[in-house]
Amino acid sequence: MFFSLKSRLIALIVVLFILSFGTLSYLLYSEARAVIRSYIESSALEKMEEYGAYVDMVQMQIYDVASLVFNSDMTKNWESHIQDPLLPDGEKMLSNLTMSRFLTQATNSYTSISDVSIYRRDGLRVGGENQVEYEPAFLEESWYQNFFTSGERWLAAHMDQHERVRDHGNPVVSMLMPIGTFHHATARSVMKINVSESYFLEPLSRIHLAKSSTIFLFNEQGDPILSQQTQELGSGATEEIDRIRISPLKSGVSYLTNDSGERDILVYKKLGRTGWMLAGLAPEKELYSSLHRLQSTIIIVTIVLIALALLAAAWLSYGVTKPLTQLVLAMRQVQRGGFDQAETLLPPDKNVKSEISYVISTFRYMIDRLRQHIQNEFELKLLRQQAEYKALLMQINPHFMFNTLELVSSLAMQRRTDDTVQVVEDLGKMMRFSMNTNDDRVAVSEELAFVRHYIAILQTRFGQKLEIAVSEEGKLDSLVMIKFILQPLIENAVKYSFRHQPAAWVDVRVVRNGGQLRLLVSDNGPGMPPDVIERVQNPESPSQLDPILNNRSWHIGLGNVIARCRLHYGDLFTVQIRTSEAGGTCMELILPVQEESHVQRIDC
Repeated sequence: MFFSLKSRLIALIVVLFILSFGTLSYLLYSEARAVIRSYIESSALEKMEEYGAYVDMVQMQIYDVASLVFNSDMTKNWESHIQDPLLPDGEKMLSNLTMSRFLTQATNSYTSISDVSIYRRDGLRVGGENQVEYEPAFLEESWYQNFFTSGERWLAAHMDQHERVRDHGNPVVSMLMPIGTFHHATARSVMKINVSESYFLEPLSRIHLAKSSTIFLFNEQGDPILSQQTQELGSGATEEIDRIRISPLKSGVSYLTNDSGERDILVYKKLGRTGWMLAGLAPEKELYSSLHRLQSTIIIVTIVLIALALLAAAWLSYGVTKPLTQLVLAMRQVQRGGFDQAETLLPPDKNVKSEISYVISTFRYMIDRLRQHIQNEFELKLLRQQAEYKALLMQINPHFMFNTLELVSSLAMQRRTDDTVQVVEDLGKMMRFSMNTNDDRVAVSEELAFVRHYIAILQTRFGQKLEIAVSEEGKLDSLVMIKFILQPLIENAVKYSFRHQPAAWVDVRVVRNGGQLRLLVSDNGPGMPPDVIERVQNPESPSQLDPILNNRSWHIGLGNVIARCRLHYGDLFTVQIRTSEAGGTCMELILPVQEESHVQRIDC
């Protein structure tokens, strides 16, 4: 049946494996995807920023050359000589050659400039390297006419048919500028500054978003400046680039679906000087290919582990349920008083190799012990007192543990990583201390160290709203006391001080006074009702163990401490509680001074 222990164990293990590995794989994939996405976006924008700075540098050199030629006296003298109808042709040719040498010098002064030429409306072209010629054919070219009609200053990559000395027939990107005036329509001459296209393409080719990614450089009108195949972008990317071009955004990342239905990543950056824009397109599947492989690997590993979990669960459930079934049958016989029948139902004794074997062996021993009679009333009383004391001691651990785990959960939800680590470290030290159950007595110094770890957790939780002071008086080095006495008192003091005011103050003092060890815990809380004080100070508390264990009211920790002290120290223990009408409570526990060599316990 499904409701059998075996079936439930198998189902539980499988569900735990599926939930744990499923959650782990999902979180790992999501986090890795977010990290990779953030890295890709920042890296791409950083590379485009570097390339944008490079383009700005090239443009600055172009503007510097243009300014140098435009404002030069050499250019002004040449312009006046060419326009002088009385000047002989020989003088004009000499002036043209002088201007050509000047253009050569200007070109050589800047590494990114390929060549500089001046075109006049009468068909004259003056370039570097003594290039002076009449070529009226350029008057009919589109770039020349567009400049005078619409003032188009930047030319995309093209072959300059008139300048081949320096360009060597390679594509160039050009800027046009009028000579002698700032208005393009009234200019008689136009200066054309060429920059080799390779000067833009070479650094651009070193920027890679993915294996098949492409980066384009567009002008203000959205036309490509370099000789790249823009049809690689697709219609969706082209429309997105047009939308981005007219938007106020300067840079960013856009995710879109291409013509094939796959996701692409579009990274863009606008260049401020000329309005140009860089746009890079990369397939999303290439960027996340390694992540997809990791996801597939996790799924395969999860399936294999689930299969192994099923086998392990079947083997484990069989090893657990069979002896437990025999144990249940034996327990039913014990309920009826059939001890001999119970022993025959139990599996035979073997070497204790597992918890189940240990339980069965222990139960067999319990049956033997139940057959015996208690020798005398005094031994029964001592055993009962010892059991009561251990029960009270073990009540402290879960009570404190639950409160501290709630604090760790709260810190984790607030993403206070450093505080969470510190609380977990303090909690670990406290749990290491609490797990030592070999002896119910500890050194006073160890108890104070345990309390200081607990105070550190409280101060992490409440911050400056909580003030706790711990002081020691007298020689305490060799003294011992029962454990977990101060922590519940401090917990109650802090808890009820905060209920009636925004800040809490607690003072803890440990004083050795002659043959007495005084533990004082004072607070600024609302005080303790008189009926509660009367119940706490009642010396008959050890006989009221069940109400203390079952009570979940606010004074459970205090009642636990008082009950354990009375069980351990007997009449040598005294408790005093002082409270004032204005508020505040001082709890004083008076214990007998015990050193390590002394034996004054109830179970000695």
